[in-house]
Amino acid sequence: MAAYRSVRNLDWALILVAIALAGLGILQIYSATIDTAWRSAWWKQGAYLCAGFFLMWLMTRIDYHTLLGQVPALYMISLGLLVLTPLVGGYVWGSKRWIPLGFGFKFQPSEFVKLVIVLLVARYVSELRSDRLDVRDLVKLGLLVGIPGALVAAQPDLGTSLTYMPVLLAGLFFGGMRWQHAVLILVAGALLMPVGWFMLKDYQKARLETFLDPMKDPMGKGYQVIQSKIAVGAGGIWGRGVARGSQTQLRFLPVAHTDFLISAFAEEHGFVGILVVFGLYFLLLMQIVQNAQAAPDRAGMLICMGVCSLLLFHLLVNAGMAVGRMPVTGIPLPLMSYGGSSMLSVFMMLGLVNNVRLRRFAA
Repeated sequence: MAAYRSVRNLDWALILVAIALAGLGILQIYSATIDTAWRSAWWKQGAYLCAGFFLMWLMTRIDYHTLLGQVPALYMISLGLLVLTPLVGGYVWGSKRWIPLGFGFKFQPSEFVKLVIVLLVARYVSELRSDRLDVRDLVKLGLLVGIPGALVAAQPDLGTSLTYMPVLLAGLFFGGMRWQHAVLILVAGALLMPVGWFMLKDYQKARLETFLDPMKDPMGKGYQVIQSKIAVGAGGIWGRGVARGSQTQLRFLPVAHTDFLISAFAEEHGFVGILVVFGLYFLLLMQIVQNAQAAPDRAGMLICMGVCSLLLFHLLVNAGMAVGRMPVTGIPLPLMSYGGSSMLSVFMMLGLVNNVRLRRFAA
């Protein structure tokens, strides 16, 4: 039985692609923060990469069936942390999303809740006796995912709360949701959109209005998107080179090391650089799908597809945001945007995928 746990059986292609993306992210963070108050961010991101690699290895060591057995406790701990966050966290950019740890480090519980949501959905769907989800299953699963989602949205962090939805949808799809129920959910969602509009905060409404017409307020609410599109276009085919992008280096592009890192990368590395990055993400997602196909059981498959759907959502929304095809939501680019909690949670999820892979011959 020990053979399937050999490090030789790890998905090294997946690991190398993840490290390559993280390395490109650190390079761009270095370039985007030269001569700024954030100039130490690149080495911090390097430290997060090392810590993430360790946590990924740790996640492969614990049998994922054991982790699935601990889902109720993990879920309750997650809810407790999400309730605690606004009580002890300080305001950063108008939100209380982080718990201070001291020495300049912060912990964002909502990032680690993603891992719990993946395990929760995989456990619930894999334990169903039927191949089809009934209405009661849809409601229960919706509430289980919706409660932490609502707590995160109240921080307020609507973008991160939305990242839980692809995991839920993947679980419903692979759990055998009836097409009639899917249509009903779509219709109900469309009918509730006007209600949702009135529940949004003013700045969230402004982001949606800016998404529809950035030129309505080019020096205010539309500034980020307009500068991002200029940066992407300025890169041309080959880019302007490391630390040579005018939009990035002259600080026209806001938060170039976090939310709009892909725009800064496009300006300095051009269309060719973006092709390389998207090619690496494609390989990463295909490796996860391949591990889902080789999973020893339904729970393993659901874990892999949950991780895949979440990362794909992050990629599409962040890249779409950079070129004005999606509203600005603050969702980071996986593995590349600056942020310790995001980096660690992604590596832990990749550890889960490797966990499933290592046990593919154990059934």
